[in-house]
Amino acid sequence: MSHSAQAKPEIALPRPAGLRGFASDWASDQRAFKNVSWGKAMMWIFLLSDTFIFGCFLVAYMTARVSTAIAWPNPSTVFALSIGGKEIPLILIAIMTFVLISSSGTMAMAVNYGYRRDRRKAAILMLTTALFGAIFVGMQAFEWTKLITEGVRPWGNPWGAAQFGSTFFMITGFHGTHVSIGVIFLVIIARKVWRGDFDTEKRGFFTSRKGNYEIVEIMGLYWHFVDLVWVFIFAFFYLW
Repeated sequence: MSHSAQAKPEIALPRPAGLRGFASDWASDQRAFKNVSWGKAMMWIFLLSDTFIFGCFLVAYMTARVSTAIAWPNPSTVFALSIGGKEIPLILIAIMTFVLISSSGTMAMAVNYGYRRDRRKAAILMLTTALFGAIFVGMQAFEWTKLITEGVRPWGNPWGAAQFGSTFFMITGFHGTHVSIGVIFLVIIARKVWRGDFDTEKRGFFTSRKGNYEIVEIMGLYWHFVDLVWVFIFAFFYLW
């Protein structure tokens, strides 16, 4: 082999010091930025900001709970339902959690079938996910109605610390709003998938690129985030 055919050894350039070195390391793997679509990147940014908001709410709740001098209401008593003449603690919350976690499974399958271009199965699974979400919101509305009729208000409750009502309505209400918005968008996207708007490139919202079912995955990111937040709410608010 001639000398000219031999590969030239790569010369490692010295790493810049200080902030320039940090910026160089951060920008070295350009694929991590170039392969991410604008829609997916914006959803991740939105979820990151929402994480801070929910985190602040939960920290405020825990701070109020550990700092109050009045006894905090027992969740097993407050959230109990009378079935067959017996008080069953947290039964409604357990069903709500099961429904919402199950919806993550149907959403994951919807994303899978969306990328397979199986419009019918993807749309049915998205509508199933939306149905689970609507059931969750309905049960949450029942929970709110029950507690309000029992005297729970944002400024007080009959079982102890007044902060219980304000933190409960704030945290669960904010999460329920997210679920409700997700249900609306799931129905909208499922309708577009069912009609084939992503294949015919029909003009409208979320259908600007032909054959691109990435919006189903973006909806999946949002829905999985909502489910994950509920796990923390369930653990810190209902089980603690």
